Amino acid sequence: MLEMILAVALLGFRLLGALGVRRFATWAASAAHAMAVMLVVTASAHFVPASVTVMPNHADLVGMVPPVVPFADAMVYLTGVLELLGAVGLVLAATRWAAGIGLAALYVLLLPANVYAAVADVPFHGDEPTPLWLRIPQQVLYIAIAVWVTRSADSTVARRVLHLPRPGVATTVAR
Repeated sequence: MLEMILAVALLGFRLLGALGVRRFATWAASAAHAMAVMLVVTASAHFVPASVTVMPNHADLVGMVPPVVPFADAMVYLTGVLELLGAVGLVLAATRWAAGIGLAALYVLLLPANVYAAVADVPFHGDEPTPLWLRIPQQVLYIAIAVWVTRSADSTVARRVLHLPRPGVATTVAR
């Protein structure tokens, strides 16, 4: 389902780019916005009460948290907030680099919860547990997209964080 949301949003944004909307002129910028749409959808589940049954809810996500992680309830809320912040960060070119790298790190940190849910046969939204062979490639896809969209970021932010010189500016070595 999430991959479908991601794909439809990506194609929609690229269509807008082809129609002349400069914000979506590249695949990477369109992918950043598509991932932001997907993140708003996934993040919303972190805050949905268990009484809502038309979509995954907070209780479903708490069930995925490995027992070794303390404060599972709070962790689910925290990851929902981080996903929303990541979505906002992806939409803004000035923060896209940091958001992409931050989301890639978040997806790596969430991988143990996905492995736990698959291995422990934790049902999700009343459905059969998602098998591990599917969960791992999904996480890898999200990590790859999060890193790839940083290509469309305002590069001044990345250069400032990494202390890299501006393109075309000669650097001198202090002796």
